Amino acid sequence: MKILSLRPAPPGSGKLVARLDVQMDGLRLYNLSLKQTGCGLRVFAPSAFGSAVATFTHETSAALIALAMGELDRNGTNYQAA
Repeated sequence: MKILSLRPAPPGSGKLVARLDVQMDGLRLYNLSLKQTGCGLRVFAPSAFGSAVATFTHETSAALIALAMGELDRNGTNYQAA
């Protein structure tokens, strides 16, 4: 699993921390949202026709969050929970 692109959220984006594109075995996912929720950080896939186009297991979500936060840290992005 690797991050193809990570775009920190601009100031004033509410609970959105960043948008990211990732590559996993056999697939690429674009415009995932990393958000601060009442339960901590979560990754959300875009929606189509009112439903999520993908969901993630706890393990996959944790790996995506770790990758994204590591990339934000390497880029010197100052993340603060909303």
